[in-house]
Amino acid sequence: MDHEATQELSRASVPAGGTTHVSDEVIEKIAVAAARAVPGVAELGGDVARFFNSVLDRVGLDQVGDARRGCSAHVTGDAAVVNLVLVIEAGQPVPEITGEVRARVTEAVEAYGLRVDEVNIRVDDVAMGGPTAPTV
Repeated sequence: MDHEATQELSRASVPAGGTTHVSDEVIEKIAVAAARAVPGVAELGGDVARFFNSVLDRVGLDQVGDARRGCSAHVTGDAAVVNLVLVIEAGQPVPEITGEVRARVTEAVEAYGLRVDEVNIRVDDVAMGGPTAPTV
C-alpha cells in the first residue's frame, strides 16, 4: 500500500502543460523601478506626463500611473523591447547615466526570465535642482 502512495505522489509532481505570457505592463514597472534606482535620474516621463502628474499631486492622486510613467515596453515571446523617457540631474554625463540605466534595466528584466533586445532612452529634460526661493 505504501508503494501505491509513492507512485501517486510522483505522478502529481509532473508539471502541467500550458503557456506563460508576461504582460508589457509588468516589464514597464520593472524597468521604471530599475531606472529610478540609478543615481542621476531625476524623473521619468516627458513634459506632458510630468505636467499631468503635477496636477494629480495637487489633488492628492499622486500615485496614479507613477509605476509605469515614462516607460513603454513590448514583449514578444521571451524577448522585450523597453523605451524610456528620462529627466536627468543637471551636471550629470548623459552617456554614463544612460549606460547605467540600460545595464540596470536589462539586469532587472532578465532576472524575470526574459531576454532584453533593446533599451531605447530619450533624455527629455534636465532637472536643475537648485534651491527654490521661499514663498511669502
